[in-house]
Amino acid sequence: MQIITTTELRTKSKELVKTLKQGKSVSLIHRSKVIGILKPEVEIKKPLVLDQLKQIELLLTQIRPKKLIPQSKRDIVYRKNLEEKYKQIL
Repeated sequence: MQIITTTELRTKSKELVKTLKQGKSVSLIHRSKVIGILKPEVEIKKPLVLDQLKQIELLLTQIRPKKLIPQSKRDIVYRKNLEEKYKQIL
């Protein structure tokens, strides 16, 4: 869709939105004359600032687990938790 009339503007709005999302421009025609051009909005991406990177690092440190269980003790802790959970059933 490279050209759209004013009446099609109402009926084919979904196609117009799809075309604009693809990054294509569309000419608007009224009474056989081009009266304007519809262009997609160009999104300007801002680069990350050092302060934002520090905030992300801080959030990651808060998310990480405080205490890691060593591989050698994981089986023991896992078995203990299973026994506590299913002891009541057996």
